[in-house]
Amino acid sequence: MYINSLTRHESSTLFITKENNEKVLYVFGRGEAYDSLDGEQRLLPGGEAKCCRMTNANAKTIRRLFPYTNPVRHKGRPFTLGLGDRLGLASAGHIRLIKDSAIDVFPVLAQQSMRELNLTNRTYEDVFSAAVWAVFQEGYTKGYGADGDHLKTRGEIKAALDCGFSMITLDCSEHINQDGDNIEAIYRGAIDHSINIYNDLIRGNNVDFEISIDETSFTTTPEAHYFVANELQKAGVEITSLAPRFCGEFQKGIDYKGDINAFASEFKAHFKIAEKAGYKLSVHSGSDKFKVFPIVYKETGRKVHIKTAGTNWLEALRTIAQKKPELFTEIFKFATANLSEAKKYYKITENTANIPDINTLSGDMLPALLDQDDARQVLHITYGAVLSSFKNAVYSTLNEYENEYYDALYKHIGRHIEGN
Repeated sequence: MYINSLTRHESSTLFITKENNEKVLYVFGRGEAYDSLDGEQRLLPGGEAKCCRMTNANAKTIRRLFPYTNPVRHKGRPFTLGLGDRLGLASAGHIRLIKDSAIDVFPVLAQQSMRELNLTNRTYEDVFSAAVWAVFQEGYTKGYGADGDHLKTRGEIKAALDCGFSMITLDCSEHINQDGDNIEAIYRGAIDHSINIYNDLIRGNNVDFEISIDETSFTTTPEAHYFVANELQKAGVEITSLAPRFCGEFQKGIDYKGDINAFASEFKAHFKIAEKAGYKLSVHSGSDKFKVFPIVYKETGRKVHIKTAGTNWLEALRTIAQKKPELFTEIFKFATANLSEAKKYYKITENTANIPDINTLSGDMLPALLDQDDARQVLHITYGAVLSSFKNAVYSTLNEYENEYYDALYKHIGRHIEGN
């Protein structure tokens, strides 16, 4: 039994437990909760109960019965952290960390891009429901966010809004003229697209709106950032955050690469622009960027939004490497064999020659592969292919070693919050 899930609704008592490695919700006592949740009746020593599977439909009912399980905006909250969860298993671990942290941080638990949805064969409803169940399981009542990340089209944005997401991140990359010869020529299309999306879909909705101009081959200069911010303000577009392309390299799953002094100087300028305009900077691909965290936190006073995602998948693999080394070995070999396909979706600069031959590693040496940059990048981007072939084994292992996975997340994401 998950003790923090024990709660009451009118005359009903509800709690989550695990049976045969699967979580289920029990409802004792007749009432609205008993009647409206879908499940099967059981006669138990404590009396009649309804045993309910943790489905998307039941998650919607939980959201109605317990309003704290609904996401809310984070505008006005200083330090916010996007905690993407590709598997739908990590959020409870994130919540345990947030509860214990001495640093005030608002979690955006549900954060997925369309690319991640397609590669994991999930829906926004799946992502949303996983966060709802985690919040209910942990009895977390302080609020969380749900981010439709890197969305490009009206259809994608509408789908996320209809699902109930509290944040939309607009990816403007397809409207940035990367061959333009001046700032207006480069960013005009992105500005117009942002204004249109805001007026058509965002205005009047109680959601956070983030503008992403980071998916480019070149750095966003402070001058370009100011131009974009000024044009949006003139058009009456209210944004919660904006993500520029910072200097240096923010590659997936590894630390910052580049001139850290140049980053510090440019970041300071970007922050001043954002602060003057009344929104937060958003740091994308923020997983494992331990070199920049001290600068980011010092300059902003922790008034910043940082996005993480794939690093939670890597901690899942670390747990598998520790508990099921044979399975991890199979996954690793499969990942390296399917790397070229994964690189169609992600840009990385791995050198597989630097990765130790897994056939020469004993079981207790396997988790160390998760600390080697090239291996991390390979495993970070091949999640789609891995899940297509190992999904049942991955989920079964992580459900079996649930607390070990939570502990790994607690430690690793804790470093992101602490900034070291």
